[in-house]
Amino acid sequence: MSPVFVIVLAAGEGTRMRSTTPKVLHEVGGRTMLGHVLLAAASLQPARTLVVVGHGRDAVTASLPDTASAVIQAEQRGTGHAVRVALESAPDAVGTVLVLYGDMPLLRADTVRGLCEGHRGAATLLTARMPDPTGYGRIIRDDLGNVRAIVEEADADDTQRVIDEINVGVYAFDAGALRNALTRISTDNAQGEEYLTDVIALLVSDGEVVRASLAADHREMLGVNDRAQLAEAGAALNDRAIRALQRGGTTVTDPRTTWVDSTVVCAPDSVIEPFTILKGQTRVGSGAVVGPYSTLTDSTIGEAASVVAATCVGADVGPEASVGPYTYLRPGTRLGRGAKAGGFVEMKNADVGDGSKVPHLSYVGDATIGRRSNIGAATVFVNYDGENKHHTTVGDDVRVGSDTMLVAPVTIGDTAYTAAGSVITTDVPPGALGVGRARQRNIEGWVQRRRESTADGDTRGDDE
Repeated sequence: MSPVFVIVLAAGEGTRMRSTTPKVLHEVGGRTMLGHVLLAAASLQPARTLVVVGHGRDAVTASLPDTASAVIQAEQRGTGHAVRVALESAPDAVGTVLVLYGDMPLLRADTVRGLCEGHRGAATLLTARMPDPTGYGRIIRDDLGNVRAIVEEADADDTQRVIDEINVGVYAFDAGALRNALTRISTDNAQGEEYLTDVIALLVSDGEVVRASLAADHREMLGVNDRAQLAEAGAALNDRAIRALQRGGTTVTDPRTTWVDSTVVCAPDSVIEPFTILKGQTRVGSGAVVGPYSTLTDSTIGEAASVVAATCVGADVGPEASVGPYTYLRPGTRLGRGAKAGGFVEMKNADVGDGSKVPHLSYVGDATIGRRSNIGAATVFVNYDGENKHHTTVGDDVRVGSDTMLVAPVTIGDTAYTAAGSVITTDVPPGALGVGRARQRNIEGWVQRRRESTADGDTRGDDE
């Protein structure tokens, strides 16, 4: 295969999205639409990738990986003009020029690779057979199967309208033939623009060979122009991602209620239960069970861990650890092997050692907890003084009593205890018991005296 030079058209405004975000930067399946297209193109290991930007150019340019460069199309004067602007910025481009659109997130790497590997002659079009080709340009072939014309819907006769092979808008060109044709395309049309489809007509009239590469799945060719189509693309990418996980050895109990970004990785023998969402760079280890009712974003779940009815963002859950139910692990949280973050627990920037447990109803923020320690119910790591965050350190084999307030910065030494209901404001030495509560005082006869004071008939204090 000759060197491939990639041009991605991403300058359009996308008014039907009704958004201040450039259309190609809308996210679906864990990436922007443009990100999906660039990933497919990257599989070719192209000599160079240029992205033509216009509307929202700063945001689009900022989103590009190091392997792609932006070319500004200051005025949007058609697809042919966009390609010409790109080629003018790269006079050294030779071999095959692949033209893609930044709003086709379903396009697979295998499809673009097949197009380029099968490319011969002046141009090869990617085509698809649509169940309903209405609105698309029809592919007219000659007796040898080469492309003779692209006939738009409005110009098609009754015979041509029944053709179901349509033009996708993705092309592989010979660089020299493309440059020559771009100098000759006309703006004599209703919009006064330069259309890339006119290049095909010029090449055919020149007697050049124009081929067509038929895609295996027409659904890959669907572009996104509004929010409804964005949701359709998301559903298709989700279906792909789940099937890939299943074929890789993951059990997805109910694909209908499971959403998985295409960036997620699950090891064989992992289990994803219903009503679970896996997003971003989430990784799930072998034997781990996630869900039901869990949402994981950019989190790592270790082997044989359990995450039930929990929200994890940027968390690292160690092997054999357990999380949930109704638990929130925020960024910077790390659970060691066999650790536990139980029901109604919230953690942030917390490092919990192997075998340690925070069973229920607690907040752990900006803390380090050693190994085999237990944090009693309703404990709060008081980390914020109104201006700054402070750190709490809990050692190994510590027992923190229920309803304890650990006011940071504070350290609880190895094997130390704190009494239930304590407010701990100073360090507790190793092996010591920290008590930080007022001494209980019982007032004898208080209830009877209280009732006598309401002898005027007010019985609101009495049981009914």
